[in-house]
Amino acid sequence: MSNTPTIDWPGQSGKQYRYWIFPIGTSFQEVGGNYIFAKQPSPGNWAPIYIGQTKNLAKRLENHEKESCALRNGATHIHAHTNESEAARLAEESDLLARWATPCNEKG
Repeated sequence: MSNTPTIDWPGQSGKQYRYWIFPIGTSFQEVGGNYIFAKQPSPGNWAPIYIGQTKNLAKRLENHEKESCALRNGATHIHAHTNESEAARLAEESDLLARWATPCNEKG
């Protein structure tokens, strides 16, 4: 994935999380990770539509229940990175959701 473009998403805490950028429809390996359905409103600027985490990127993103919502809201790409630690994935997801307004995440 060395030629795959990346983006650093900042969380509410100020921590930066590096994600690889893929077109929607990309097949992923069966590994844990965090992911963001995103759109690019202008060159170099991305907006998150849905933020999530999973123990298996391949299964989770194959037929995601929020994909239609993401597409309706303009998502064109999935930003993803691997992370096998469930605690770290959940903490990252919470940190990002605290920072970003996403139209397809449920508000608690």
